[in-house]
Parts: sequence; C-alpha cells; structure tokens
Amino acid sequence: MRLPSTAHTSRPWRIHEIARDFRVEDVWALPTPGGPDDLPYLVGQFTDGEGPGKAGSSLVYRALFAIRSQLGRLLRLDDADGGVGARVPSLRDRLPADLLAAPRGPDSDSLPFRSVYLLPDEWAAELANRTVHAVLHLGWVPDGTGGYRGQMAVLVKPNGLLGAAYMLGIKPFRYVAVYPALLRSIGRRWEETAGQRR
Repeated sequence: MRLPSTAHTSRPWRIHEIARDFRVEDVWALPTPGGPDDLPYLVGQFTDGEGPGKAGSSLVYRALFAIRSQLGRLLRLDDADGGVGARVPSLRDRLPADLLAAPRGPDSDSLPFRSVYLLPDEWAAELANRTVHAVLHLGWVPDGTGGYRGQMAVLVKPNGLLGAAYMLGIKPFRYVAVYPALLRSIGRRWEETAGQRR
C-alpha cells in the first residue's frame, strides 16, 4: 500500500541526516508482517540474489527490468563513470562516526544498489547513474496491531534536466506495473520464507 511521504519523514530515521538534499519519491507499506527483530530477513530478501528481476518475480516486472537494463546500456545511462564514486560521492562519505562503525550491510546481488549502513530498524542502500542518485530505504515499523512490518522509501536526487525528465517519464510505469509487481513478489517470498523466521 502506498503511503504519504510523512510516513517516512515523521520517523526518526538516521537517513534524514545523511540525505537532506534528496527528496522522498515514494513510500510503501510492505506485506511483511513479523516480529521486532525481523528487518535482517527483509534486507536479505532484497540482497540475496533472488530478489526483484529474478525468476520468482512477475513476468511484467522482469520484462520492465530487462527493458530498463537494455535502454541503460544503449543510452549509456549506467556506465561506471556515471555511478557512485565517479559522478557522485557515496553517501558513506557523509556518515557520522557511529554509523561508520555500524555494520555496512550486504550489497544486493539482484539490484544495482550498494549498502550504505544497516541498523536494527533501518537499512539504506544507494545507486547512481547519469539520471539520478537514489536511496532505497527499508525501515521496520510497528504495524499498529502489536506486530511489525517493513516500510520502503525511495529517495532521489535527479541529475539536472535529464534526470528530472527521466523521473517524470518513468512515473506511470512505476505505479502501474513496477510497484504492484514488486509488492506482490515481496509478499510472496515473505510468506514462502516464514519458517526461517520462526
């Protein structure tokens, strides 16, 4: 379920002090009911190589993922010189000492994001290309019924006019196809792996 930006901005996440110059693009409640210590399982689901774009995902999602990948190669949007550490410095360069000392968290084998930090209730990962510097933020929040669930936010800093036009152009696809398929995939895998969390 899509949430208002305030569902992210009103929480005391550490990402707020790190990514002040990013805007909140999307916030979603994830279909991942669990206990207070289950965030590592959700992070693992995003980083274990079986995540979005892989065989367990919907055909629509995999097709859009493949099209975006091909367009990125064709238009050179994802070249190494447009990424983190080249076009933009990593958000890790902004971390205060306590976050630098915290676990970095796993990098994703299934998404082009690289981990910035991992805490008991939040994980942040980043990517950059010629269009945008983006943050994928997963938080673990009370669900109002005594349990907990994941909450996903996407924060972006578009790269000039190209980035702004790109974000505007992909918006309909994100809401009509990408996010619905992604949320179904997340929920399905969460249910399939319930035994690992018990």
